[in-house]
Amino acid sequence: MSSIALEVRDVSTSFGENLIHDRISCTVYQNEIYALLGGSGSGKSTLMREMILLERPDSGTIRIFGQDLSTITPIEALKLRRSWGVLFQSGALFSSLTVGENIALLYKEYTDLPPNLIQELVNLKINLVGLPLHAKHLYPSELSGGMVKRAALARALALDPKLLFLDEPTSGLDPLSARQFDELILQLRDLLGLTVIMVTHDLDTIHHIIDRFTLLGNKKAIAEGTLKEVLQVDHPIIDYFFQKGSHGITR
Repeated sequence: MSSIALEVRDVSTSFGENLIHDRISCTVYQNEIYALLGGSGSGKSTLMREMILLERPDSGTIRIFGQDLSTITPIEALKLRRSWGVLFQSGALFSSLTVGENIALLYKEYTDLPPNLIQELVNLKINLVGLPLHAKHLYPSELSGGMVKRAALARALALDPKLLFLDEPTSGLDPLSARQFDELILQLRDLLGLTVIMVTHDLDTIHHIIDRFTLLGNKKAIAEGTLKEVLQVDHPIIDYFFQKGSHGITR
């Protein structure tokens, strides 16, 4: 088995009186495409936000490349953040900047590279995600939904991260665009040696490109493993997601 990229152990999270996670654990290995699956309100997006230091759990530990997120210093946290890229559900592109400017922003913020080299890197990332080069001159409002996702992905890949976090990457896309985006993620994982962690409820994505996943429900991690392994677990939430799903997946 590959080395561990990310490890969640006994994480509990609550917002006021509302318990979201009750001692959740999961393990992500390097170079796999891993999913957090669950219904609305199951805490999958909250767990991802905790993984990328936007929120903190009440208890438990999250380790990325062996570093405990609850005990690292601000300097260590800054360095660790540079090892991952994030694609938020809406893309979260700055609307007042062009695609090229959105990507270049990371180089200007985190490097001392000269402008001509920054532009070469921007062109490289745009090409990497399958966008036409002229897209770098367009504003987010001028892009289709699929192009927004690809532009945001190019920005997420700007600093050559080891980890890629994707929050509902195919939401809002038509089936063809969603499948093409899934294939792109698969290709980038293989080409760049990425470890990919995504929040999704898309059964097509789970079926076609996910190596392993955790299914969240009832504030717990119901099951973890490959699709075949999870389908061996007898639980009504698993039945809900898979046996009654569009694929008609059965044990």
